[in-house]
Amino acid sequence: MKAYVLHGINDLRMEERAVPEPGPGQVLVQVKAAGICGSDIPRIFRTGTYSFPTIPGHEFSGVVAAMGPGVPSEWTGKRVGIFPLIPCRECAPCRQKHYELCRSYSYLGSRTDGGFAEYALAPWESLIELPEGVSFGAAAMLEPMAVAVHALRRAQVSPGKTVAVYGQGTIGLLLSMFLRESGIERVLAIGNKAQQRRSALDMGIAEEDFCDTRTQEMGPWLAEKTGGAGVDVFFECIGRNETIGAAIDLTAPMGTTVLVGNPSGDVCLDKAVYWKILRNQLTVMGCWNSSFTQEETDDWHYVLERLAGGRIQPERLITHLLPFERLPQGLEIMRDKSEEYVKVMTKL
Repeated sequence: MKAYVLHGINDLRMEERAVPEPGPGQVLVQVKAAGICGSDIPRIFRTGTYSFPTIPGHEFSGVVAAMGPGVPSEWTGKRVGIFPLIPCRECAPCRQKHYELCRSYSYLGSRTDGGFAEYALAPWESLIELPEGVSFGAAAMLEPMAVAVHALRRAQVSPGKTVAVYGQGTIGLLLSMFLRESGIERVLAIGNKAQQRRSALDMGIAEEDFCDTRTQEMGPWLAEKTGGAGVDVFFECIGRNETIGAAIDLTAPMGTTVLVGNPSGDVCLDKAVYWKILRNQLTVMGCWNSSFTQEETDDWHYVLERLAGGRIQPERLITHLLPFERLPQGLEIMRDKSEEYVKVMTKL
């Protein structure tokens, strides 16, 4: 098979590799689509993975091509999405089925080989079957969609609340999409790129409810939108000192700030920001990964139900759909920001 193998930092090579054999409890997935996550860029170009060589890629979908011992027979030939986190199933969070909080997990595409290949191994417990009508491209976005849904459900946003989403990258746009789908009418989206604005408006965000920080000051804009009261629930999807501070500052008294963005460096709270948390009695909530238990109540099934019913259309966010041979070009576009993009994906 063909696979992109990371041999070291900034050393990604397409190679011919033997198709792996599934072991006990594993399936072999023929990969049909794979998305590039923003976290893949530093992993490939700046920081590396946990060991080398590694096949990156954790957002992918495909067809079960072979099964190892102990895999239920009904998975043969199934179209599937794949939850990339492999929990230990023994630690305290795992025993409570909070697998996203596993203390000793593995992970496809960073701690073990992932989906930037024609075939990939995965535990059968990580599979979710795709209904007819759900495309492989949409299914390759199940992971970021479930991350967005996890934030939404953690915050328990109720209708009638004013909600802001700061950062309109893939997760922020998906979060805006799911907020709208869940019946939240007042979604204020804050971004800084023309493509983000186009995508947000395409998903139903009103033009007057999008703040372009290249030409508008977010603070005065939100003050005008909320009559100076602040935002009831503020999702911060960037992960920088200044954006976290702004989110806390602009959250209404007794409101909730939800931290979704992965930090790009150390995060330190200014005294004034800390006072805001105290004096406004804010709830500052962390959010990590997504819930996957193979039960109807988890985040992945929440997403899949809406996909199958046509209530969401994540394919609208795919700005670049590249053949497998051009996957490095997609990585470079995201690294260099040479073109505007939302979701870059490769189709096999």
